[in-house]
This record gives sequence, C-alpha cells and structure tokens, in this order.
Amino acid sequence: MEPLAIKMRPKKLEEVIGQKHLIGENKVLTNLIKNKKIFSMILYGKPGIGKTTIATAIAEELNLKYRMLNAVINNKKDFDVVVEEAKMYGELVVIMDEIHRLNKDKQDLLLPYLESGLIILIGMTTSNPYHSINPAIRSRCQIFELKELTKSDINEALNRAIKVLDDIVIDEECIEYISNISSGDLRYAYNLLEIAYYSSDKIVTLDVLKSISNKPNLFHDKNEDGYYDVISAFQKSIRGSDVDAALHYLARLIEAGDLEIIFRRMSVIAYEDIGLANPSMCLKVEACINACERLGLPEARIPLSKTVIEMALSPKSNSAIMAIDEALNDIRKGNTGNVPNHIKTTSPDYKYAHNFKNHIVKQQYLPDNLKNKRYYNPQDNKNEINLKNINDKIKKILE
Repeated sequence: MEPLAIKMRPKKLEEVIGQKHLIGENKVLTNLIKNKKIFSMILYGKPGIGKTTIATAIAEELNLKYRMLNAVINNKKDFDVVVEEAKMYGELVVIMDEIHRLNKDKQDLLLPYLESGLIILIGMTTSNPYHSINPAIRSRCQIFELKELTKSDINEALNRAIKVLDDIVIDEECIEYISNISSGDLRYAYNLLEIAYYSSDKIVTLDVLKSISNKPNLFHDKNEDGYYDVISAFQKSIRGSDVDAALHYLARLIEAGDLEIIFRRMSVIAYEDIGLANPSMCLKVEACINACERLGLPEARIPLSKTVIEMALSPKSNSAIMAIDEALNDIRKGNTGNVPNHIKTTSPDYKYAHNFKNHIVKQQYLPDNLKNKRYYNPQDNKNEINLKNINDKIKKILE
C-alpha cells in the first residue's frame, strides 16, 4: 500500500501546495508547461516542501519519459542505462535527488548529453547550489529556489489528506498540532497523520499525536545548509545583542542535542565578537562549558542560558580578529621584510627590556618596511579605552 505522502503527490503543477512564486498564472514553471517546453533545472530548498512533487508533475504534465536517480545511491552502471534509454526514446527527463553529491565520473558521463539536449536534468538538493554543485552542471541548468511552506499551506494539505483516509476522526486542534510540529515539512506532516490514523483505530487525538512525536521536526542535517544556518543565526544574534533571538537559536541547538557545536560556537563568539571589550567572558564561557560537561542535558540548558544572556548583552569588540587578519593579510601578500638585526637570535646589540625602567626600551621590532604599521586599533569600550591609554603611555616613553 502506498504511503500517504506518495498517494497525495499531485499529478499537475496547479495542485502543488505553496511555491506561488513559481506556480500560478504567468509564473515561470506554469508558463513552461503552458508552452510545452522544459529546460534542465535545479530545485533547491528544505526537505518536504515539494521538490520531487514539482519535478514529477512537470514530466507527467508534458507526457515525457522520465527516470528517477539518486546521485549517491545509483552507480555509474545505472547512469549508463539511463543514457541508453535516452538514446532509445530520443529524449529523457532525469530527476536526480542529492545532485550536489554527484561525483566527477557521473558528471563526465552526463555532461555531453545535457549539452545536446538528449537528457533533460531536474536536479534536487537541500544545499545551496551556488556553493555545492559543480559549475559545469550548474551552468547548464536554471536554478529555482523553493520557499518554506507556511502553516496555512500545511493545513491545506492535511485537509486534503483527511478526505482520502476512510472514517478518520480528527479535530481542528489536532490538525493545528501537526502543522506546528512539522515545521514546514509536508512529508513529515503526512507521515505523522498516517501513523496516528493507523495506530489509533482511525481516531486521531492530541494524546495519540503526542505519544508518536512531541518534538518539532527541526531541520538539522549536519551535511546541509539548514544546520549551518541555525549556527550562523545563533552567532549573529549574540553579535547583534538580540538576547531573545540568541536564546531561540540556542534552544533549537539544545533540542537537536548538539552540545559540542554550541560549545565551539560560544568559544568563537567570546573571542571574535566580544573580545577585548569584555575579556572575562572568555573565562566565563570556559566555566560554562565545564559545568555543562559535568551536568549533561537537560540541566546543561541552565548554565548555557545564563551565559548566552550575558554574551548577548555584553559590550562587543572585534578589534582582536581585525588586527590579526590584517597582519595575516600582509604576510599572505608577501609584505614581510627582514627581522631587524638587533633582535635576531645571536645579536649582541639586543636591549633586554627588563633591564630598563618600566620594562620598556626604545628599539625597533617590526621590519623596516613595516616599522610604522598599526594592526591593533582600539575600539570605544571601557576596557579598550584603558588599553589605548596604556599603549599611548608606552609610545610617549619611547618618543
């Protein structure tokens, strides 16, 4: 028996849920169908939002022969068979999942047939194709981004699905629960509804749904963009001093159970974004990590929350990372110069700073071509104003 998600898959573009920027009157995909023309394309977006549905609907509406492939699972022999089928039919649509994982051998096999039009490729991926797909493939395809499905989109789809489940008993509260917990993944919503239907003698209640799944469907595949988007949002929220957003993304990472990435990212933020404006934050983050490792989840959420709140509300400075990056930029451009003779290992002319007042002695340390270079530029916060004053005093002594 077909799974509900397959049974509910639209056969026509006009039946597709969501994606109104691509489907509808005078929209690009609808017009392709209207004009009976198709080009190679890549569809990308989160799981369960309609990539496969759109791909198969296009092929079926145009009455074209098509084959489904997976860039990882199917081997080169499978690709050879598809090429021979394309030659036999004169044209073949190849719908390929995980196209961002297509290796060079398979790419080399397909490219000439994409070029000639013998194979029309519809690739699908959750990764950003501009970063993850080989340029040779990407340049031969039109790229379409699919948007996340809204809660009302999921509700519409569930109400359609209810009509094909015989004698189902379900109320609006349960539909809302499924919509909320599915986080825009329609396949997940269909699967949850179907499991609840068959595991409860067709009477779907909130208790039944919660016994199956009481956690939201978070998109946290470590190999995909969605995972890194949440990590990025976590750091940027702290950097931007938005404490509520920082706690939101922290909660998503906690719910995914990934303490290790939280620890690494908090350490980076402490040094990169807070830095010299509040140096003690680095020690606080280390103490928080130690406490979390002893406690484990769920208790680890408490020191994490406390520390992330402090980090978000702390004064910020990126002067340390700016300074080292500028120094590294000089090195990478070859802007180095010779170490001054008087501070070389065997130099008899070196002046030992500790032998002088205030442990400071006037002597050149940077190479001649960089002797007036300034990498560190203090920013306007209490701690760095103090560092600037110390630096100014040192320079005055050396004048």
